[in-house]
Amino acid sequence: MKKQALLVGINDYNGVNDLQGCINDVTNVRSVLKTFFGLENTDIRVLTDSRATKVNILSRLEKMVKNAATGDYLIFHFSGHGSQIRDREGDELTDHMDELICPCDMNWDDGFITDDMVSEILQQLKKGVRMEILLDSCHSGTGTRDIRPFLTADQFQDNPVHYRYLKPPADIECRHLGDEETLKPSKSFRTNKEITLNHILWAGCKDNQTSADALIDGNYNGAFSYYFCKHVRESSGNISRADLHTRVKNSLKFNHFNQVPQLECKEALRSENIFK
Repeated sequence: MKKQALLVGINDYNGVNDLQGCINDVTNVRSVLKTFFGLENTDIRVLTDSRATKVNILSRLEKMVKNAATGDYLIFHFSGHGSQIRDREGDELTDHMDELICPCDMNWDDGFITDDMVSEILQQLKKGVRMEILLDSCHSGTGTRDIRPFLTADQFQDNPVHYRYLKPPADIECRHLGDEETLKPSKSFRTNKEITLNHILWAGCKDNQTSADALIDGNYNGAFSYYFCKHVRESSGNISRADLHTRVKNSLKFNHFNQVPQLECKEALRSENIFK
């Protein structure tokens, strides 16, 4: 069995609020994978900041999936901004809200990665290949009340918590005012059956919440990624997904983070150890 990982972290965005904890998330997850799960440097591909473009993320993800053989284990971790927009095709409403992860070259025309794009790649997985996905970003259509205004560098340093959600601009939001009653429920990263039935998916928060980019122990980190790695280390990597989910959820609550991490997978996989 071969293990492969693609880790993406973006602090430096083009034209939108920067973040501060995403590179630390990548190095934290990379350290855990090497220390406890046997991955070597050559098994882990890292994309950060200017290299984490839409094209690079999708091409690296697709290459990892296509090259995997039966029995292999794949890991994809994304740390950065997330968002959500109404999905339309042509002149008619389609069926859902599109969940987005935002590359470094994010723009509101076509410079984002939707759940559909990820799903299309994952459908290429061969039988017997397992994949674990960690998303430390926001997937909230109602979380804009928590969004801070654009901050200057000095103001950013004075605020210990920021949110990994990009609010769509007014023209994108107005395009869909009044559509809510005619839209079917959101498919999203977490409710897409092709993903949840055959893969393990972790998300840093619920659909109606934001994921924190927070100052923890003197350094900025994604709160979800930080406590995820913390409890993996404390257990030396020998921890079930269900136990890890409970511990991360409790740590976030105890430390006053208003986000509840989500774990989506087959029930039998919940009792199995992480990355095994």
